[in-house]
This record gives sequence, structure tokens and C-alpha cells, in this order.
Amino acid sequence: MAYESDAVVDDAAEVEKLYELGERLNEANDKSQHASDYEGIIMAVQGKSMKAKQLAAQLIPRFFKFFPNLALKAMTAQFDLVEEEELAIRVQAIRGLPLLCKDTPEHVSKIVDVLGQLLTVEENVERDAVHKAIMSLLRQDAKASLTALFKHVELGMELVREKVICFLRDKVLPFKAELFKPQVEMERHVTDLVKKSLQDVTGAEFKSFMDFLGSFSIFEDGAPPEHIQELLEIIEGQADLDAQFNVSDIDHIDRLISCMYMALPFFMRGASSSKFLNYFNKHILPVFDKFPEERKLDLLKTLAGSSPYAAAQDSRQLLPSIVELLKKYMPRRKTEESTLSYAECLLYTFHHLAHKTPNSTNSLCGYKIVTGQPSDRLGEDFSDNYKDFTERLSSIEEIARAAMKKLTQQMAEHNKAMSAVKTEEEKAKIKMEQRKTTSGLRICNNILAMTQPLHAKAPSFIGDNKISLSWKEPEKPSPASSTAAGVKRNAASINGSSTKTTANKKGRAARVMQSQLVNRALEGLSRGGRNNGRGRGWGGRGRGRGYRLFR
Repeated sequence: MAYESDAVVDDAAEVEKLYELGERLNEANDKSQHASDYEGIIMAVQGKSMKAKQLAAQLIPRFFKFFPNLALKAMTAQFDLVEEEELAIRVQAIRGLPLLCKDTPEHVSKIVDVLGQLLTVEENVERDAVHKAIMSLLRQDAKASLTALFKHVELGMELVREKVICFLRDKVLPFKAELFKPQVEMERHVTDLVKKSLQDVTGAEFKSFMDFLGSFSIFEDGAPPEHIQELLEIIEGQADLDAQFNVSDIDHIDRLISCMYMALPFFMRGASSSKFLNYFNKHILPVFDKFPEERKLDLLKTLAGSSPYAAAQDSRQLLPSIVELLKKYMPRRKTEESTLSYAECLLYTFHHLAHKTPNSTNSLCGYKIVTGQPSDRLGEDFSDNYKDFTERLSSIEEIARAAMKKLTQQMAEHNKAMSAVKTEEEKAKIKMEQRKTTSGLRICNNILAMTQPLHAKAPSFIGDNKISLSWKEPEKPSPASSTAAGVKRNAASINGSSTKTTANKKGRAARVMQSQLVNRALEGLSRGGRNNGRGRGWGGRGRGRGYRLFR
């Protein structure tokens, strides 16, 4: 009991001494003459009194600016308090960290560096204090604060890196209008920081950063073409389009699929798809048969989604490979194996590429399209090619019609089964089967819609958005669509109207396709980044870590 009583007395004495030192400093006209008093406050951090430490966490920041010669010593003491076992002391110390920079902005980077590491804390009240402290410093000096945070993204430990990225996404992005001043200068600065941080990212991290950049005014609708191309070049870099391709490198395949989906909105806005399409033509299509089955369809979907935005020269180079692959999935005899989903993608790609360079199909498919150019090759006999191609068209049509008949029967069975289900689990299972059947029917309908015009000697290729690919969500008709005016507006859109409404619909279509497929493509990246990456690891926060990277 005597020991406990002495401890209480010592505790009270330490607190009382701190109050005296604080009052003396507070009352002094020239506080710089009382360095010994401030040192006394700093020394309290090494004491045993919890209450004294909590009080020191308040007093050190309060008088910090008056003693520049003691700045390092004072910050070290405040950081020691951040590592205390007692939650109340840690929270008080964290709240005091921004105050160290209030009149000494040169310390902002150092303090944000420490706070970035503290984002890993688990206690809600402590984490809230960290968030508020960082936001306070962002409002004081956004440029220095963001630079310090991005250092953790570029070089930080795994758990810290993840927490910093989440903080940037959830806390900084929503307030960028308030924090980014001057706006254009800050957006450019953050863009440069993001670029430096992309050397080794997971798929999910990369998507977060692209969403972050995509929200900036310098990249919004109406931005200069070179800004849109800049975003595309970031995606191209992540896709490793300058690397030699290895068909066994599943990670690279996944990154390629993911990045091409993310690039689609930028193709729509005028950025060049040449680098992606040339890479496909040179590295992907020649070894397509060697790809894992589960990746083939996604690769063809990326190609189909990009084909409307291919330049004429790229279309001319791609068409021979597309026709050869199309023949593989449009067998001459219906007894041969056919994958209708592959055929849908390839027919869509074929139409859009041929629309850009129609006379290229004369030699490939035996058509007689006249453009007046030597490349028409009308004096040469390609009748065997026409016979072969149209026979394949007829064969895939028979296969599609037979599949439609089966799918229609299956849908009737699903509908009948739905009326008899008794549990939600059974209902969900049947609904899933209905969705699969509906998708299959859409594939067949699309194939028939795309093959029909190709039987002509000089066909018209589909180059607009008349065909809605089966994996895209069908657009819901507007209330006006039942009116004559509504029908006319839809027809105008189909005929290639370049109105703002059409552009918006294209943008929505791309986002739908991304949301459905890009996350799946990202899975391979999220499991571990690039093969030469850091290897994502996780760990909890341990007491006693040092927060002094600035030393």
C-alpha cells in the first residue's frame, strides 16, 4: 500500500511540475529564453507517469515553434509518445503532430511520413485521429503532404502501402476540389506522383489510381487529345506492350486483358488503339490456340470491344489474322466443333475492321468491293475464297439456329420450373440458368444478324452500334421509346449519329463492359502483381516500431 501511495504522489508531482513549466512558458514574453523549461517538458516523456506523458503530448506541440534548436529532440519525444502502450497517450500525441507544423511548415513532409505509417493502427479512435491529422496537414500544404504519402506507395511496406492507397481513394479524392489548389498545378503534380508509383502495383491498385486520375479536370471530357493519350500511355506501360510475349505468362495475359478493358473509354475519346492492336496482331493472334481456354474468350472480347476504334491501317493489318481465326470457329461442316461465343466476337471484330478497309476483304473472302484503288485487286480470281467463306457462313448459321431451338426449349423448361419452386435457393439457381440461356440466345441472334449481310458479293459491313454484344447489359428503353419520335431517335443512333446522346450511350456501354469483365481480369494481378514484383504480404502493427524515416 505504501508503494502505491508513493507512486500516486510521484505521479502527481510529475504532473504538477509539468503544469508549472507550461505556465512559466505561457507567461514569458520571450519564450526562447526558457529553453530549460521546454527541455523539462520533453524529458517528461521518459518518465513513468501516464498523466504526465499525456500532458506532455499537448505541451510539446504548443511551444514547439519557439525552440528551433530543440526541434529534432521535441519531434523525437512526440514520436515516442505515439508508440506508447496507453491508447489515450497515443491519441493525444497523434492529435499534436499537425501542430508541430502549424508555424514551421518545413516539417510537414516528415510528419505526414510518420502519419502515413500510422494508418495501419487498429483502434477506431486512434485511426480517426490519424485521418484528421493528415487531412489537417493536407489543408495546410497539399503538395508536400501528398508527396510524402506517395513515397509510401512507391517504397513503403506492404500494409502501409495498402492503407495509404485506401486513404487516398476514400479520404483525399472526395475532397480534391478543396485540397487541390491551384487545381491544374496540383492535378499535374499528383499525376506525376502516380506515374512514379506504378512500377509495381497489383491490378486493384492500378485500377484505383486510374479512377483517381480519371476524375481530374485535366483529363475530363473536352480535355486536349494529348491529355487523353497520356492516360492511355500509362495503361500501355502497365500492359507491358514493349515486352516480349510469353504465352505461358498468365500474369501478363491477365494484365493485357485488364488494361485493354480500361483503355476502351480512351479509345472512344480519340486516343490511338494502334499499340494495343499491333501487339495483338504480332504476339497474341499467332499463338491464340496455345492460350488457356479460360482466357481465350476474354481476349476476343477485348479485341471486339476495341475494333470500332481501330484506324484503317491497323484494320488492314489485322484482318488477315481475324479471317483465319474466324474460319476456325466457322467450320465448313456443321458436324465440326464450333464455339458460338468465339464466333460472335470474331464476326463483330471482322465487321468493324472491314468497315474501315472494305476492299481488303476482296482477296481474303472473295468479295467484289470497288473503291477505285489498286488494292481492290478486281482483276484477280478469288472465287474459291468466296465459296469457302460463304459455305462457312451457312454452316455457322445452321449451328446457331439449332442452338436457338434448344435454348428456346430450355427457357420454356426454366419458366415452368420457376412456377413450381418453393425455396429462394432454388429460385436463384433457376434465375442463373435463365440468364445463361438468355445470353446464349443473344449470341445466336447476333451471329445470324452479322452473317446475313456477308452472303452478298459486295456486302455492307456493320460499322455502327447496331449490334449489342451478348455480354453487355442491354440498354433499357427510355419512356419515349414507344413513341414514333423515340423510334426515330433510336434509328438515328443506329445510323451512326454523332450526337452527344450517342456518345454518352457509348460511354455507358464501355463502363458496363468494364464493370462486368475487368474485375475478373484483375484477379490475376491482385493475387501478386507482376512476376518480378514485390510479392504482396500482410502483417499487423507492432508496438515499438520507429517512425523516424527522416533521420
